[in-house]
Amino acid sequence: MTKSTSFSDKTNSRTVNGAGFLEIENIVKSYPNSEGGELVVLDNVNLTIADDEYISLIGHSGCGKSTLLKMVAGLEKPTSGMVRLEGKEVRKPGAERMMVFQHYSLLPWLTVTENVRLAVDEVLKNASPVEKKQIVSEHLAMVNLTQAANKYPDEISGGMKQRVGIARALAIRPKMLLMDEPFGALDALTRGKLQRQVLDIWENNPQAVMMVTHDVDEALYMSDRIVMMTNGPNARIGEILEVPFPHPRDRQALRESKDYFELRNHALNFLDRYFNQDE
Repeated sequence: MTKSTSFSDKTNSRTVNGAGFLEIENIVKSYPNSEGGELVVLDNVNLTIADDEYISLIGHSGCGKSTLLKMVAGLEKPTSGMVRLEGKEVRKPGAERMMVFQHYSLLPWLTVTENVRLAVDEVLKNASPVEKKQIVSEHLAMVNLTQAANKYPDEISGGMKQRVGIARALAIRPKMLLMDEPFGALDALTRGKLQRQVLDIWENNPQAVMMVTHDVDEALYMSDRIVMMTNGPNARIGEILEVPFPHPRDRQALRESKDYFELRNHALNFLDRYFNQDE
């Protein structure tokens, strides 16, 4: 049986110790338009996320997924409403919320180690040089990049570059990981391997994750819940799909599951319904 929640103005609540870890409350985001009015991108979005929960955002282009992610990161400000992390309003970027982008954002004149070390130096200022070196080494090993530690970005593949970005984000020990289509630029084989690596890391060190994706199978494989957005403008949360499969997950076993296909078809039908509304 497919389990989903339809949303209007009510908050979707998943709580930690009686209080939400991340709370997105009545978020509206609008921009001035060419006619002197406003284009409302997101309209009254409410969501609560637990401190160990993996959430995926899906929806058609222009539905505000990345905009919502950037507001959680503190890179964008809401027009109205509020984002709170552990009860404190998010007003600007912070090291407790690290972002992994689709494009790798590595400094080409620094080695793999130096790209990760740069973030560690900036955030973990009180750690000793020995501790910093150990942190960098541990996180490169975590994403299987020890052998590439002294290479430069133009000497490694796209999948390896993305692993550097993930290691850099995790090395500063954030409370929440934000990922904007982190596997979107990769070929199918590399994407599958990296999905598994990220899921292995998360299963061994659970933390709050919010990921934007266009891939329903990716969302089902990795997420605890899938937040499905209606079309923009005036986009909002249409449904939230509960993904009941326990961790650790086996991709092949999932694909042989009847429940998996029910959930997949439900998500695709939701997207098709909103796609058809554009016609």
